[in-house]
Amino acid sequence: MQSSTKNNMGKLKQIVIVSVLALLLVLVRAFQMNLFYDPFIDYFKNDFLVGNFPYYDSFKLFLSIIFRYNINMFLSLAILYTMFKNKQQLIFSIKFYVIAFILLIGVYFYQLNSEFSNGYLLAFYIRRLLIHPVFLLILLPAFYYQNRTI
Repeated sequence: MQSSTKNNMGKLKQIVIVSVLALLLVLVRAFQMNLFYDPFIDYFKNDFLVGNFPYYDSFKLFLSIIFRYNINMFLSLAILYTMFKNKQQLIFSIKFYVIAFILLIGVYFYQLNSEFSNGYLLAFYIRRLLIHPVFLLILLPAFYYQNRTI
């Protein structure tokens, strides 16, 4: 009986931790205008198809994206580890996030330097992958499925 109670407390603790971490992800999004430099927030909200390409400070934008990506990455990794307690999956996730960042940031800044000459959709979606915790939505069900089938 005590083992069942201890297991239930562990599950409750896990739910609370994941809920707090998810809330922090929501707060990052809610306060994005105050926390991060990103002139493309307004650009993509408004008439970007006919509007002028905004001025941006490359260095400031790069630092802001790194900062935001890292916040989302650390919160996402904490959620994944809290849910699955698997160090191999955590190491895989870290490698995945680092490689994805390197590839995506290169393509994104290439697109910015060309002022989206290849179209805005590629840059729009790459930006989404960089500034939102989309990879969590990919890795979470993948690890869940992997753990259920093993």
